[in-house]
Amino acid sequence: MFVWIVVGGVVALVIALAVFLVLGSRFPDPARKKGENAFVDGSEVASLDADPTVDISLVIPAYNEIERAPSMLKETHNYLTSVDMTFEMIVVDDGSSDGTAAMAQEFANSHEHVYVLKLAQNRGKGGAVRLGMLSARGHRMLMVDADGATEIKDLEKLMEEMDRIEKDGNGVVVGSRAHLEEESIASRSFFRTILMHGFHLVVKILCVRSIKDTQCGFKLFTRRTAHKLFLLQHIERWAFDVELLYIAEHFKFPISEVAVNWQEIDGSKVDPVSASIQMARDLLRIRALYMFGLWSMNLH
Repeated sequence: MFVWIVVGGVVALVIALAVFLVLGSRFPDPARKKGENAFVDGSEVASLDADPTVDISLVIPAYNEIERAPSMLKETHNYLTSVDMTFEMIVVDDGSSDGTAAMAQEFANSHEHVYVLKLAQNRGKGGAVRLGMLSARGHRMLMVDADGATEIKDLEKLMEEMDRIEKDGNGVVVGSRAHLEEESIASRSFFRTILMHGFHLVVKILCVRSIKDTQCGFKLFTRRTAHKLFLLQHIERWAFDVELLYIAEHFKFPISEVAVNWQEIDGSKVDPVSASIQMARDLLRIRALYMFGLWSMNLH
């Protein structure tokens, strides 16, 4: 009887593992849904296959950010118009229900070089960033959160670091809050602190070893690197940053981490418990599915 219980347990485990491993196609599906081939103003989106036409593209994923995004957009646009760079700002509305897309388009109507891409349905932050990156025209591409938690002036630090490390057109520079960890521990609950340290440990063991802070929403890519990473990206929720860095490490692209000024902004939509469970699952998917070859590092 005991033997049959053990055998049954093993069979169930194998079946569960098989189901887990097939949770995703070998190649990601970057296909756009109806209405996603153009910005809200009717202008066509670009393609990463095309040559860049501006110095930098800022991709700003936004989900129900009608309260926090306006000040961030204004501050960011003011900064970009004050420096010697050609630019575009792409706000990607990720299926918001609070009028975020309309607010962003109203801002775009009165500010040059701002575009709004409205997704047909909620994809998750990773999905929104990917569609934004695949629509951008920049020589370099910055992913930046809509809450304005990171000071936009720190873009200068990332650009200088990219100038230093870029090789063969490739490079990733990650804004980092690691230097603020002790201060954040003092203001976080014990439970949130345990989740933070646990997540960092799992990321380091399973996926990314070269970067301390994988989750800061302030990352700079060269166009060539963005083309490679975002066409290979599968994860569309919170762990997508980890997958991008995992792929970048695999290809030995130059990667660097730069301390940025960051402050927590009220109004976060993230539930730490459910997000942690989802991220833990996705970290296992990243490691297992690439390791077993069910997710490919090749585009063809």
